[in-house]
Amino acid sequence: MQKTSENQKWYERIPHALTMLFGIIIFVTILTYLVPAGSFERELVDGRNRVIPGSFKAFDNNTPISLMQMFTAIPLGFKAAVEVIFIVLAGGVMFGVMEKTTTVENAVGTLVKKLGLKNKYLIVVIMTFLFGFLGVAVGYENNIAMVPIAAVLSLALGGDLILAAGISVGAMTIGFGLSPINPYTVGTGHKIAELPMFSGYLLRSILCFTALSLMAFYNVRYFKKITKDKTRSLGIGLNEDGINLSKPIEDYTMNRDNWLVIFTFLIGIGTILYGVFSYHWYLNELSAIFLIIALASALVSKMNANMISETVLKSVSDAAPGAFMVGFAATIKVLMEMGNIGDSISNNLAQLLQGLPLYAAAISMSISQCVINLFIPSGSGQALATLPIMLPLGEVLGLTRQTTILAFQIGDGVTNLINPTLGGLVAMLAMCRVPLDRWFRFIVPMLGLIVVISWVFLLLAVAIGY
Repeated sequence: MQKTSENQKWYERIPHALTMLFGIIIFVTILTYLVPAGSFERELVDGRNRVIPGSFKAFDNNTPISLMQMFTAIPLGFKAAVEVIFIVLAGGVMFGVMEKTTTVENAVGTLVKKLGLKNKYLIVVIMTFLFGFLGVAVGYENNIAMVPIAAVLSLALGGDLILAAGISVGAMTIGFGLSPINPYTVGTGHKIAELPMFSGYLLRSILCFTALSLMAFYNVRYFKKITKDKTRSLGIGLNEDGINLSKPIEDYTMNRDNWLVIFTFLIGIGTILYGVFSYHWYLNELSAIFLIIALASALVSKMNANMISETVLKSVSDAAPGAFMVGFAATIKVLMEMGNIGDSISNNLAQLLQGLPLYAAAISMSISQCVINLFIPSGSGQALATLPIMLPLGEVLGLTRQTTILAFQIGDGVTNLINPTLGGLVAMLAMCRVPLDRWFRFIVPMLGLIVVISWVFLLLAVAIGY
């Protein structure tokens, strides 16, 4: 018997991810008719455009988006997000080849056999912190290749793909968003504010550790719930083909070819880390390394040319829906630029903060960054666009520069957990085969808890003059 709309729970009313994104596209298009167009003047600082405070000027005429322009923005969104789209495909190819060699399945099965299923909850906690550390120290999209490993591990432990996303995507998003050494948000903010780089790290570190601890607890709680009653799983019906274990745990061992593939993978990851930190590699270089790892793994496993070709195309077909969602989400940013309303929204939100009491101003500043984050999902881009406005405003309101940057980091970082316009989030969920609507049903309660905890830390920062 189907539930009526009156009896449905809130999370059962969440529309499909594609429907949700198209709704946002329509909403932004309508906004271009309602929000006056305008822009700030910008100056080039260290090779990057930064907003000049007080330079906002409204255009004489609005630049509304027509119906034709709205649909034209969709292919333009794919063009703008082509690097992220391809890294989803490249990551899918790499994992597909490694899965075909049985390496991932044998490695995870052997690991679980060694640690024992009796320690499965401890394994979830350890892996949550491990992925969180990757987010803190390595970055965000840089870790996309690690996400499928969590999927195989979760299923091996008796969990589901939603748990896999919580362990990997949830932890990495929190770790990256609240990292005390995040170069894109904290680093850029400290440069703009002329503060010592990564100063105030202690309070940020405690906040980040607290949020990751909550994520680990939340993951274990969900795991226990679905272990007791499989019907309560949010992952029912998701595609687990090729990532679930095919035999009992006690039967797993590692063969020579498996070790060669793991060795190849580790060399590739090491090369990526070296390139990222030494040569500032980004998505294109990472995609290239993923493809090299895939080819090398196939060769050491003695796969013939036909098998490699078939595996690559099968992997691309598995990754294609997620890649499509990344491009579709990028349409929103394109529409904002076409309608010239991004700066207008930032300016209007800043004006609303004036005259607020000290503590309310700090919380409201964080909330305003949450809203802006939907339209400017890039952390460094948001910092360059908003902090030149928010820092002087914060000083007028009585907030220290460090506290203003903390409010910005919380608004930007925490809401990344549910930001459908963030290409990295959509891409990683795609690697876990988890659609946005299922992810929202899982993560929204956790998001609320982390927001409250983060605001407690923000109020503490105001109280101590952080």
